[in-house]
Amino acid sequence: MPKADSNSDPLPAAKSCRVALIGFGTVGRVVAKILCERPHGPLRLAHICNRNVERKKQSWVPKDVIWTEDFQSVLTSNADIVVELIGGLAPAEQIVRGALQAGKSVVTANKQLIARHGPDLLQLASSRGCQIEFGASVAGGVPVLPALRTGLCGDRLHGIAGILNGTCNYILSRIENARIPFSEALEEAQARGYAEADASEDLDGGDARAKLAILALAGLQTRVTPESIRARTIRTVDAVDFDYAAELNCTIRQISRADLQEAALFAEVGPSLVPAISPFGRVQNNQNMVLTTGKYGGDVAFLGAGAGGDPTAVAVVSDLLFVAQNLSTGSRPQPPQQLSTPKVSCDFETPWYLRFLVRDRPGIVAKLAAILAAHHLNIDSVLQKPGYDKTALPFVITLEPCRDSLLHPALEEMSALDFAIKPCLCLPILR
Repeated sequence: MPKADSNSDPLPAAKSCRVALIGFGTVGRVVAKILCERPHGPLRLAHICNRNVERKKQSWVPKDVIWTEDFQSVLTSNADIVVELIGGLAPAEQIVRGALQAGKSVVTANKQLIARHGPDLLQLASSRGCQIEFGASVAGGVPVLPALRTGLCGDRLHGIAGILNGTCNYILSRIENARIPFSEALEEAQARGYAEADASEDLDGGDARAKLAILALAGLQTRVTPESIRARTIRTVDAVDFDYAAELNCTIRQISRADLQEAALFAEVGPSLVPAISPFGRVQNNQNMVLTTGKYGGDVAFLGAGAGGDPTAVAVVSDLLFVAQNLSTGSRPQPPQQLSTPKVSCDFETPWYLRFLVRDRPGIVAKLAAILAAHHLNIDSVLQKPGYDKTALPFVITLEPCRDSLLHPALEEMSALDFAIKPCLCLPILR
């Protein structure tokens, strides 16, 4: 038998794929740079589409790349793969659907689009013999979704939890480490470019719950709308809460969690107490972390940079290479898995952290204890650190595990008491 040439490539060369890039912002620019640095790879940048395109042109882009403002011309071009990086729902949905209907595969980082229309777009892609990949839509450069597609697909996952929003994690870890007010931590995040001028989507959980809906789709094979997932804001968390959390050997993070139990999906997003020595407790600054729980494989964790142009662009190009490999081998994409549509509930059973802010006077703890007892809720501990102003006194009651639905009627009753300065801050304690 003739000896193989040691310098030859044992793998067949991948067919060149023409890539059309729609959106030339922070992520799109880095994607284009990576593609232009790989002139001999399977991917060839063919089109760049953006508004005000004349002002966007760069000298480092090859001269044969077509610049345009016309989305439709891209959809009717000879591009093999369309990359959608403009974000939002309109016109992104129209563009992605148009590309798939034209038989072009799509790569996108658009979390809002996939969270709301992912199942339908997967079905459309399958019917047209093409692919849609969205690995960059959750956790940026952390390869969670590709791992769900390949490395964990043999397991039966029933739980997913994560720190999915880098802005919230930066703010909470800054409050923890510097004991500064929430407002000051938010200003720092905005000054560093981690938070928008209007950061509501991050702070109030809208961003994270869209990502959780995508993880539930990819990992738990469930169809869940973001709006069906309860989101709680981090705005009510302040430095005093980290003082009390430390007394419980905990810290506070925005946690997104989904637990599939038979026909119900328990899911929510919001600030939670987590053990300080736990994987979530150790995540700092703008990092993301995802923890999956499987019937056979147990817990698997993913940690890394969750946002920013470079990590997200890497995830986009990785998806492009995956699609290109399938196109080069003529592999027909697998049809999407059958999805369940479970009832979504936030009625978790956990221990709870209740932080009150009151005008101090005798009998407050007794009054609160009576209300909790009337609702069949058991107190685990009462914490009151010295040195605070008695006219605005913070103290904490922790509860033994109970369901969310049993706790909230008691909270409503307590919020109406005349010594309460503001409603009680109620956070789950995750172990």
